Amino acid sequence: MRRILPPAIVLAAAVALWEVATAALHVSPEILPGPVLVVTATAGQIGPLLPNVATTSEEALLGLALALAVAIPMAVAIDWSTTVRASVYPLIVASQTLPIIVLAPLVVIWFGFGLGPKIVLVALFSFFPIAVGAVQGLASADVLIIDLLRTMRASRWQLLTHVQLPSALPQIFTGLKISVTYAFTSAIVAEWVGASRGLGVFMTAAANDAPRQTDLVFGATAVTAVLTIALFGIVAALQRVAMPWRPRSRA
Repeated sequence: MRRILPPAIVLAAAVALWEVATAALHVSPEILPGPVLVVTATAGQIGPLLPNVATTSEEALLGLALALAVAIPMAVAIDWSTTVRASVYPLIVASQTLPIIVLAPLVVIWFGFGLGPKIVLVALFSFFPIAVGAVQGLASADVLIIDLLRTMRASRWQLLTHVQLPSALPQIFTGLKISVTYAFTSAIVAEWVGASRGLGVFMTAAANDAPRQTDLVFGATAVTAVLTIALFGIVAALQRVAMPWRPRSRA
């Protein structure tokens, strides 16, 4: 409660101020709807909204899984080989200079309008934090423990699984938490470029309707925020399960 209550109070105060301001200033709902109107309008569209939520969630989760599946082996290769580190790691860093709004149309042109391009885009923008966290985590393993196991003729694989990966878990989970905040956003941007279903399509349709349904745009945005927070919480719970030796207050 000590963690939840302060931000909950601030959020409730902001929502109340938003409602009072829109009512007192007679702001048009097409420009800025009040939170009560957003909630009621979104609840009225819950049937059409749920399939779009499912599609975007599938894109985000599969993209995160793909990023994780590529980032961890890549980090291990970078840790094991100075050649790979010198040739690949700078390219990974440079890839973050490419804006998603530029990459999204290209990926759609190359791979079409199906589920695959969305997963690829989510993976591209979720990959970097996980990879960097894994690289730094693998390099932070205790040198004395590694030297001790080497005197016992431990293989490179044994050093990785018994020392380096456990040591890297905090950084890997930190990178994964950062990636979670990108996943739904990048999926929605990909849907804006070309898709038949998803929260991005839902937002676009609501914004282009006549009259404009700005309340539904806000509602879809709020749903995206809730999904991101929920996924962040799941990752945090998995972190506690994966690292039972770490004090809960620090986890």
